[in-house]
Amino acid sequence: MRNLFIIALMVPLFCVSQDRVEGMVMEANTAEKHIALEGANVYWLYSQTGTVTNAEGLFSIPYLKEYNKLVISYVGFESDTLLVDAPKKVHHFLQPSNALDEVVVQQKRDAVQKTFFSAQNVITVNSAELLKAACCNLSESFETNPAIDVNFSDALTGTKQIQMLGLTSPYLLITQENIPMVRGASQAYGLTFTPGTWVESIQITKGAGSVVNGYESISGQINTELVKPLTDNAIFINGYGNKNGRLELNTHFNKKLSDKLSTGLYIHANRRDQKEDGNADGFLDAPLANQLNVMSRWQYQNPEMGWVSFFNVRFLNDEKQVGESNFNPYTDKFTTNAWGSEIDTRRFDTSVKLGYVFPEMPFQSFGFQASYSIHKQDSYFGFNEYNINHESIYSNLLFNSIIGDTQSKFKTGITFAYDGYDEMVNVTDYSRVDTSVGAFFEYSFTNLEKLSLTAGLRADTHNRLGSFITPRLHVRYTPWEKASLRGSVGRGKRAANIFAENQQLFASARQINIQETSGNVYGLKAEDAWNYGVSFLQGFNWLERKGNITIDFYKTNFKNQIVVDWENPQEISFYNLDGKSYANSFQLEVNHKILKNVEFRTAYKYYDVKTDYKSGSLQKPLQAQHRFFANLGYNTTPKENGSQWRMDYTLHSLGKQRLPNTSSNPIAYQLNEYSDSYSLMNAQITKVFSKKFEIYLGGENLTNYTQNNPILGSDNPFGANFDTSMVYAPIMGRMFYGGFRFKL
Repeated sequence: MRNLFIIALMVPLFCVSQDRVEGMVMEANTAEKHIALEGANVYWLYSQTGTVTNAEGLFSIPYLKEYNKLVISYVGFESDTLLVDAPKKVHHFLQPSNALDEVVVQQKRDAVQKTFFSAQNVITVNSAELLKAACCNLSESFETNPAIDVNFSDALTGTKQIQMLGLTSPYLLITQENIPMVRGASQAYGLTFTPGTWVESIQITKGAGSVVNGYESISGQINTELVKPLTDNAIFINGYGNKNGRLELNTHFNKKLSDKLSTGLYIHANRRDQKEDGNADGFLDAPLANQLNVMSRWQYQNPEMGWVSFFNVRFLNDEKQVGESNFNPYTDKFTTNAWGSEIDTRRFDTSVKLGYVFPEMPFQSFGFQASYSIHKQDSYFGFNEYNINHESIYSNLLFNSIIGDTQSKFKTGITFAYDGYDEMVNVTDYSRVDTSVGAFFEYSFTNLEKLSLTAGLRADTHNRLGSFITPRLHVRYTPWEKASLRGSVGRGKRAANIFAENQQLFASARQINIQETSGNVYGLKAEDAWNYGVSFLQGFNWLERKGNITIDFYKTNFKNQIVVDWENPQEISFYNLDGKSYANSFQLEVNHKILKNVEFRTAYKYYDVKTDYKSGSLQKPLQAQHRFFANLGYNTTPKENGSQWRMDYTLHSLGKQRLPNTSSNPIAYQLNEYSDSYSLMNAQITKVFSKKFEIYLGGENLTNYTQNNPILGSDNPFGANFDTSMVYAPIMGRMFYGGFRFKL
């Protein structure tokens, strides 16, 4: 909703009053005295009447006799209050603030952005950063950013699972343009359903998110902004292929139908027919796959009247086949001829966003968000069947305004959500319906020189979780120049979808054991946790080039958690937490432009994630406590026609990981207590021939490191020791890829 507000805010506003104060806002500069400031806020102090400057720095605001103090403010500049007691012309110069810098990473605000002002710890990843890797879908968009960890979920599907603050993706609120998207039935594979070329930017929020977006966020929020028909290329074509047989094609077609209406058609297709078994265990290293993904997007904006809206419709068909390389589903399905699996997903979703900004009060607006989706997955894993049909309805009505002046703002609104699950595990029916209604209020105070805070509270009533309160608080303080100290605390609550979130369990011989009956979701109680965090950001100049250092620590304490217990190799158990469960996350990150065209980013992360299992307190399995990250990027200076070279190198080093207990297995099927540590290297080079055409070549896992024996019991997949879930490293070795981008 914030993006809709900004779009409508930064245009000239019209008013019918004849008595007006008009003028121009400029940057104070001795060398050039007429640098217009577009988007400066101009309003009457203690009133709800204001406007913003246009592209030429000009403004016009109704004169109000009852007010005589005119406030002029602009991000990065000192705010001024002028005494104006009659309609007249006002030309004013604002002085830059030397204490603050808005963006501290990437010279053109076009790759990774951090802000010193925001109360929340937000990292914005823009399209320029996404181009540093193949970035075929959203799950592969985080390889060059240390805020998110990327792991493989199993040894069959090739699906990448993301983690933040030591917790898996179900504890993240994943939204698309601030509408919840990857949740419920789509939790396992949903990130692969958003093509990378559709993404305009990604906002990563560490810690408890905003109450506006719901109560489910525990470790943070990832919000994806899609490309806009009005600003995207009229035609965009991206082709991709790798040596393991994966082929992809993305096309964008955008057209401006009128001054107010634009539309876009986005088509994504990927396919893999080539069978790969590099470790010769008889199983495919990556699935045979086929996906078609089509989205129609409409954008309407009428700045004069204050209206902005977006409407999306999407259809997706995704098919995967995994298992033994000689498996033929037409002859071998549900037989012991060969072990195999098929995962077929069909999804339809639509969403609408509508925003209205009051023409004479640009700081006040209404917003409405709504979405509908139906997600149907039919799948089997050997003899295990798992089918789920998830119908979801979501709506959110918001109102934004100020209290006194624009330093004090608030958001309030109501939310309704419906989730209908038709879920079958073999012959057991786990169908249910979840409904919730909630109301929220969020207050934010912004003083760019010293202090910002965001305090939110929401109350929800859920048919299964009951009635509960979700409080959240974010505070930012500037202790000295180019420094930002943040703190946050917040609660999150969620109903775990234990099967959809742990589908790797079906590709094993483990028996499913739900050990509780006292709760309302699978017999289990809702997950409930508090997240606390502190972060410090310090900007610096070294060798006359900007850089920054970030230190943060976050702690998540679970009041209740659904414990997923893999410690008995013959079963997987689900039960409510009895004792303690926590996740501690520490990160140190340094970014610096070490040379004119060379940028360096490095980070060290430490995780301490422990849970009280029935067998005792244990460190989370399949997670490295120590992780090191480094990224080096080099771009030549673009020529007049846009041609340049771009080169990028990324290193991930992971320490040892605790493996689930296999001591009760026969010796041939036992694993060590810990895995080995290892490093992964990725690199890419892009040749930009012009603003219209470029090609790229790259390699992943250049060290060719793979996990030994990733499938336990692969010699007897229908035996008691078969397990594909204990994956801590890549299954596939060194892989090279290439592609092109064409745009008009």
